[in-house]
Amino acid sequence: MIMDFAEEDVMLVQESDEEENSDLSDSELQEAFAKGLLKAGMNVLVEKPKKSVNNVEGLKQCLADFRKDLPWVERLDLTNLPAEDPLSKVEGKVPNVTNGEVNADDDFQREMFFYRQAQATALQALPLLNKNGISTKRPDDYFAEMAKSDQHMQKIRKRLISKQTILEKSEKAKKLREQRKFGKKVQIEVIQKRQKEKKAMMNAVKKYQKGMTDKLDFLDGDQKMGKESTQGSKKALNKKGPNAKRKFKDQKFGFGGKKSGKKWNTKESHNDVSSFRAKVANAKGGKGGKKGKVGKNKRPGKSVRKKMKSRS
Repeated sequence: MIMDFAEEDVMLVQESDEEENSDLSDSELQEAFAKGLLKAGMNVLVEKPKKSVNNVEGLKQCLADFRKDLPWVERLDLTNLPAEDPLSKVEGKVPNVTNGEVNADDDFQREMFFYRQAQATALQALPLLNKNGISTKRPDDYFAEMAKSDQHMQKIRKRLISKQTILEKSEKAKKLREQRKFGKKVQIEVIQKRQKEKKAMMNAVKKYQKGMTDKLDFLDGDQKMGKESTQGSKKALNKKGPNAKRKFKDQKFGFGGKKSGKKWNTKESHNDVSSFRAKVANAKGGKGGKKGKVGKNKRPGKSVRKKMKSRS
């Protein structure tokens, strides 16, 4: 406790000494501010100029510490100009890109400079890598682990499938709504047509009741409509023509008329002997004529079979 009090006394003495050594105390500054003697801009903090030191030997020593004489395989650094543009070479133009002069504001020129420089670096680095025995091509059995896990990819797949199903459902709902609208439209048209027919029939009935007409055609309206529809379908079939089955039968059996007596001889056919062949008629030719069938195992008759049974 005695040591703590002694330290506090020392601190107080130091603060009092600093106040005495300062040009103006706080009380004096307060009095000057009250009198209006202190104005803005009178008291300005002035920083002392920094001394610049050009220690060349020290910088060289740091550079020597950083620098390490390592082989190129460990460094893999290349510094080169961009590759030549074959199109400009053919056209005879000398682009500024090869000289290293690039307009920084021209995006296309700047990106082409990067592209050509990377191309030149690759052309220079590949032979060096092959020379040092470093493979530059991926092997056939190379297996690269994916950056995302299978569980994450399954989640993404499920989400995509859910989005696709939602889109399909919405499309189906749109189609159903359109079909319902179309169905309602057709239904309304049918109802309006029936109302018109009913109105026309009622007018015809009223006219008949009043004796204005003697005809009862309005009662056969539905039958007429049915007949007209059947006639229209028949006309449509006639326009289309007969089907393949009908054509085949017409070609085989003809188009109607007299069928019997087609193979009867007439005077002209009897006198016509142009298709007569003697060899065919007398069966003298090797190919023509009919040969009788000779059975190998001819079965005996019933009486012969009975006799054979009685003998046995």
